[in-house]
Amino acid sequence: MGQDGAAGQPATSWWARRTAGLDGRFWKLWGAVASSNLGDGLASLAFPWLASLLTRDALAIAGVALATRLPWLVFSLQAGVLGDRLDRRRLMVGANTVRAVVAGGAAAAVAAEVMSLPLLYLAAFVLGMCEVLFDNTSQALLPAIVPRDRLERANGNIMGAQMVVADFVSRPVAGALIGVALSLPFAIDAVTAAVSAGLIALIPGRFGRDPGASPAAEVAPTGQIPAAPAPRVPMRTQIGEGLVWLWNHRLLRTLALALATLNGVGAATMATIVLFAQEVLALGSFGFGLLMVAGGIGGLAGSLAGPTLAERIGSGPSMLLTMVVPIATGLIIATTSNAWVVGACMVVGSFTAIVWNVVTVSLRQTMIPDEILGRVNSVYRFFGWGVMPLGTLLGGGLVTLVEQQISRDVGLRAPFVAGAVIHVALVAVAARRLTTDAVEQAKAAAPER
Repeated sequence: MGQDGAAGQPATSWWARRTAGLDGRFWKLWGAVASSNLGDGLASLAFPWLASLLTRDALAIAGVALATRLPWLVFSLQAGVLGDRLDRRRLMVGANTVRAVVAGGAAAAVAAEVMSLPLLYLAAFVLGMCEVLFDNTSQALLPAIVPRDRLERANGNIMGAQMVVADFVSRPVAGALIGVALSLPFAIDAVTAAVSAGLIALIPGRFGRDPGASPAAEVAPTGQIPAAPAPRVPMRTQIGEGLVWLWNHRLLRTLALALATLNGVGAATMATIVLFAQEVLALGSFGFGLLMVAGGIGGLAGSLAGPTLAERIGSGPSMLLTMVVPIATGLIIATTSNAWVVGACMVVGSFTAIVWNVVTVSLRQTMIPDEILGRVNSVYRFFGWGVMPLGTLLGGGLVTLVEQQISRDVGLRAPFVAGAVIHVALVAVAARRLTTDAVEQAKAAAPER
């Protein structure tokens, strides 16, 4: 009893395998990410729902998603340089401290009934800036506190927490809170951001160095004046270094462009999802929250099974799965008015999306040298996430255009059809480049940390 494998070797539980080699520093980071994502999940549902009460225009509602994602286009590169220049722990504390203040202000504005669309856009944009800095820096911080051979498991644990709290827990809670008071999701977001900042502050040590400045001056011999520190390298130069490094890495360049396509399509389909839920699926706020939970269920399953799936079928087929599945799910959603069917499609889609993240985030953390990890990671996410504002605009614009030419119902379904078509083209282009052999060769060439 209690044996698994060779005689005399104690069985290892599933939980022990997932947590082995992860110390208290990792669990503080895990708790901070989970707390931050709890508030993110509440706000991500409250923002579009509040916008839908202020206007029924599809493009105006898409503007809220645009404001949230625009920071990935205009700030992600600078955030990467800051992550390499400054203490990554302090950056994360600062980002979520600002988030707590802004979310608290939004809650007060909603409670006082003075919230307007422009103010809503502004709050979404500032919170998005905080998200860029926090998320990019957390990915650069993780390899400093987790051994390389534990990165996939560590990322799986973090992504599982993100999906559980942001989708599975917070979204139905947000739907219920909206029925009580629209200000509550924003108020709780402020509290969870403050908790997250506190947990990061408890992680001991300093993380990251300034690659643009000279090391601390050594003690000079008696009578000699220490040399002056070298001038700081301009931010533009450091961004350029990250861009050149990524563009010269064939695998990561391909992954960044593929991710841009995946996220652009995803942003287009989600830009007006609140209207699709209200008018096509006939859902109220709580039902909309439950629909968003479907993504959390799939994401949780992906975070748990993603590392094992990647090991069994290989990194290449795992990534290909993420590109193929949206073809089927997009066409199904576009042709149904059944919320259960749509929810099932979101489960499957989120599962494959998290499998992609588990594989590719770990690859970046393995392949990119630590001294430029923040910059290269930010360039990667600039491509992968910076396209989301454009996808949001195109999604809202497509709904408006088709609505004017055909009907509102067809317009709300149009982004899912367009997304399926784009995924067919993506598979045709990327399948030959994102293979398991290509991944293994890139891993073998990765620098030692």
